[in-house]
Amino acid sequence: MGEKLTRKQFLELTAKSAVGGAIGFSIINLANNVRAQSQITWPLPYEILDTEHVRKLGHQFYWTGKGCCYGAFKAIVYAMHEKVGEPFTTLLPLCEMMIFGHGGVVGWGTTCGALLGAAAAVNLFCDKATTDKIVHEIMGWYTQALFPSDISNQYAQNGQFYDNRLNQALPQSSCGSALCHVSVTKWCVASGYKAGSTERKERCGRLTGDVAAKTVELLNAWKNSQFQQTYQLPGVVTGCLACHGSAYKDNVKSIMTCDQCHKPNWAHPQTKVEQLSEVAFTFRLAQNYPNPFNPSTSIEFSVPKSCDVRLEIYDISGRIIRRLIDGERYEPGVYKVVWDGTDDHGNRVASGVYLYRMIAGNYVATKKMVLAK
Repeated sequence: MGEKLTRKQFLELTAKSAVGGAIGFSIINLANNVRAQSQITWPLPYEILDTEHVRKLGHQFYWTGKGCCYGAFKAIVYAMHEKVGEPFTTLLPLCEMMIFGHGGVVGWGTTCGALLGAAAAVNLFCDKATTDKIVHEIMGWYTQALFPSDISNQYAQNGQFYDNRLNQALPQSSCGSALCHVSVTKWCVASGYKAGSTERKERCGRLTGDVAAKTVELLNAWKNSQFQQTYQLPGVVTGCLACHGSAYKDNVKSIMTCDQCHKPNWAHPQTKVEQLSEVAFTFRLAQNYPNPFNPSTSIEFSVPKSCDVRLEIYDISGRIIRRLIDGERYEPGVYKVVWDGTDDHGNRVASGVYLYRMIAGNYVATKKMVLAK
């Protein structure tokens, strides 16, 4: 007991104690993390956050090189970690799983990654019904907002971002769509900057912060029982869904603004249909007249009862060229429709042989016609 330790023995003993202590602390931390994870239940508790702090965090995390989806999601999780600690501290490493959303999902230009990250964050705190309402509001707001916001532009000019890249106000644009491709392209056209430019990247960084801040604004309102849905579908959407929605054709499941991808009436070109008689005794598709023709020809058809009618034109290889009548309902009668020799996009087609087909109920008929030079 009374023996003195040599310097070598003292160092060895100290080293062993340090290693043992480190292992002990590691085991304790691991146990605490496991305990914290075992207590995580969904939905997670939400606390009121500072929207402007989250806006700056979103911009900062975007510039880590991990993109907009990661930036928006981590901004909210990190702010919760700062405010309440667990379970958000444990969740911080999992924010990496949101990297995939950059560029509208690994550059595919689909849904804006900032929206994906924001929606995922909302779903951490809200059940499905509430998430649907809040995310619907975020999506609608995004289609109408100007990006980058005045606030983000001001932060940049004043050097108030946590990661200051450009100290200038950037041009603003509204995209009318939740798609990354549309959002970026419209901004590039409006601003004159290239998609690969630093300015475009900074624009998306500021946008990421703006989306994260809007999300927190809505979550704060929800937490205070003050959330209200204010976004209304544009008339072009309700107009399209009146035909293509569940009340009639039920062949479209979307509430995005249609004319972002479909030019007005591109799939329903302005086809003149004239009713010649209100009486018809049989289904019939007549031979077009004149035939051969140039530049236009008339096609008569009849339906003896109320039914949906499709009248389409194909080239000789079977590729659809023009939808003259696209499933509209017709009452009994004889009708005449004129084809002007253009396709669904308004382009004149080449001369040659074409097929036209009518489908009405169980009736199907196909005939041939010739567009001459």
